[in-house]
Amino acid sequence: MKSLTILTLAAAVCVAGPLAPARAADDVGSAKVFYQSLKGKHVDYVPMSLGFDLSQGLDTALKDQAKALGYTVKSVDANWNVESALQAVNAFIDEKPDVLILQPLDMQTYNRIIPKAMAAGINIVQMEVKSAANGDAFVGPDFGRLGSAEVEKLADVCGKDGKNGKIAIITGMVTDSATIDFGREANAALAKHPELHLVSTQASDFDATKAHALTTTILKQNPDLCGIMGIWDGDDVGTAAAVREAGMQGKVFLATNGGGAKANACVNIENGNYSAYLSYDLPGMTRDLNDVVKMLLETHPKPGSAPFTLYAPMRWVTKDTLASASCWAADDLKGSAPVAE
Repeated sequence: MKSLTILTLAAAVCVAGPLAPARAADDVGSAKVFYQSLKGKHVDYVPMSLGFDLSQGLDTALKDQAKALGYTVKSVDANWNVESALQAVNAFIDEKPDVLILQPLDMQTYNRIIPKAMAAGINIVQMEVKSAANGDAFVGPDFGRLGSAEVEKLADVCGKDGKNGKIAIITGMVTDSATIDFGREANAALAKHPELHLVSTQASDFDATKAHALTTTILKQNPDLCGIMGIWDGDDVGTAAAVREAGMQGKVFLATNGGGAKANACVNIENGNYSAYLSYDLPGMTRDLNDVVKMLLETHPKPGSAPFTLYAPMRWVTKDTLASASCWAADDLKGSAPVAE
């Protein structure tokens, strides 16, 4: 009986072996299929400008991965100009890339051009800021949450311990999705904090010089201002300069946000220009963007058929939390792409 049981088990093992399906060499998930699906593909990228760290970092990471995996990335700098952006996008659509990555200057510019590109079979990724027209994917920060988080930070600082609660807001462009989302959620958060008193909201158009001038005026009109919340470190260097020149550094709490570049974030936290910095971690965003590009190149879904969003995680950086890993430098984004077969 014992020998019969052993023989039966042995037979079962022998039967189970051939019946278990072996993975085919070219099935989904195999290295062969993955690399072949990417080779020779074409990706185009139109940033609002290549003159600041976030767009430069994205451009570096996109081209680094493309080189490693055998496809191409071409970018054209719109240089903050709507006509240049439209010209570049239309030219790229004529080339019919597999994926087109856009960083819209405002909510309206690409409203007709995105459907045009998708009708031509091109998958669309919107990066950092959005158009009113959806593409296939959005990768970037949730500016609404940034707005509400900065209000909560100022409530902790200016709404307690006998502080007067007076704050000001420096936003970007009134037609930009980041400004719209940031302002909407900031206002909703302010409604929950009657101890805060918003004395001024000004749009800087993402221009550091204009942010400096606006802040100078606000401080003259409100010499007892407790805090300022800004929408982006790129123009809040001007905000910080105005606070410093007014002799109010350390007296006015300045909260801002950005991609976490060392020169714009950690250095300015360390020297006191910024009181708190909400980082949405550009290296993490470049990884998300590159992953989205790989997914679209590999699967090539019908454009617009299944749009999705990948919001970047956020974390506060202050003098108390400042560490070597809090920020990134340009060299950190090089050589991070996978090694192809």
